Amino acid sequence: MSDGARRTLSRLVGYARAGRFDAPFRFDLLRVGGVSVGWLAPLLLLVGIGLTDFGTGGEFRTASWLVLVPALAAALCGVWGTAVFVALGLVAYLVVDRSWPHHFQTGLPDFILIAFGGILAVLACAVRVRGEGRMLHMMDIAETTRRTVLRPLPPVWGGLDHAAVYLAADSEARVGGDFYDIQPGPHGTRVLLGDVQGKGLYAVEAAAALLGTFREAGYHEAELATVAARLETRMLRHREHTRSLGRDDGDRFATAVLLGFPLSGPPTVELAVFGHEPPLAVGPEGVRALPEGDGLPLGLCDLMGAAGPPTVRRVTLAPGETLLLVTDGVTEARDRAGRFYPLADEVSRALALDPRVIEPARLVGFVRDGTLRHSVGRLEDDTTIFAVRPRVTDGETPWDGHSPS
Repeated sequence: MSDGARRTLSRLVGYARAGRFDAPFRFDLLRVGGVSVGWLAPLLLLVGIGLTDFGTGGEFRTASWLVLVPALAAALCGVWGTAVFVALGLVAYLVVDRSWPHHFQTGLPDFILIAFGGILAVLACAVRVRGEGRMLHMMDIAETTRRTVLRPLPPVWGGLDHAAVYLAADSEARVGGDFYDIQPGPHGTRVLLGDVQGKGLYAVEAAAALLGTFREAGYHEAELATVAARLETRMLRHREHTRSLGRDDGDRFATAVLLGFPLSGPPTVELAVFGHEPPLAVGPEGVRALPEGDGLPLGLCDLMGAAGPPTVRRVTLAPGETLLLVTDGVTEARDRAGRFYPLADEVSRALALDPRVIEPARLVGFVRDGTLRHSVGRLEDDTTIFAVRPRVTDGETPWDGHSPS
């Protein structure tokens, strides 16, 4: 099977499991070599009904079934295409009906039935096309929002190879409360992944606020602890703002993982965890979890009386290790029996079978497929899978030299 066919089949299975057949995907299935073949089904139906009518006895006429042709065309073709099939259906009816002796002809009543059904089919097609146009416009807006919040990243950014998969629980919104980013700067490269409590536009708003602060603080601040403190302050300010507006999401919080890759020195990563699952380090020697940390979710320090941001820990990375960060859409994915997805065990088994799984793109693809398979395609929460690995070139580590600004 070719790669293109495999990708299409994978998307089809995923959408079927999740019950999500939106207009763009449906019309992808109605194209062969970039050319629409939506007209083929109503044409075959028209020919089949005509041949059936010729092949049956005069007491069993099927010509009136031609009313189904424009109905099918209304679901698969455009307005003008549906109108063409209405005309073809009427012509086919006249040809078929008049080929029979007079006493077997159904005459004017069925002609009126097909004509009236065709008019309704054209009107229904016009409503469908208008609705799909509106939906595509909304999807364009959602895609723009997604690209604004989760900005596209170069293939190699800040000395890191990376790959990410984002699956919104709301397939129409395409974006939710999960967020991630990489910010290179004069003090090293910083990575942030998090999950805002709740769903919907308010969660997206909170995620955008945190990402804006991260992009500025991650670039300018020399200490990762200061970046962590700035994120906590931003969440508190955002909550105060929403309370002032009288909204009911004034107690919103976010879990997050903040990583820092120094510019020079030994291959280490700085780690601050805000109530989130710690990253997994996936390398040639196996899979290990980084320290859990002692931080509360962003926005809860004032409520819990905590002294400040979480402790920043330094962890030495083994050569070739990839850091895997996920949100609870992965860790809380359940199968039909209610069992959670065993992420670390699954990655360990995959690594034993294929050492190339440590590559970021392969790793996020494996976890994505495993999560969808485990949950039977039914995502209860936004799901983000993010993998980063320090890039090694000509024997030098990415900490040598300066990170891009």
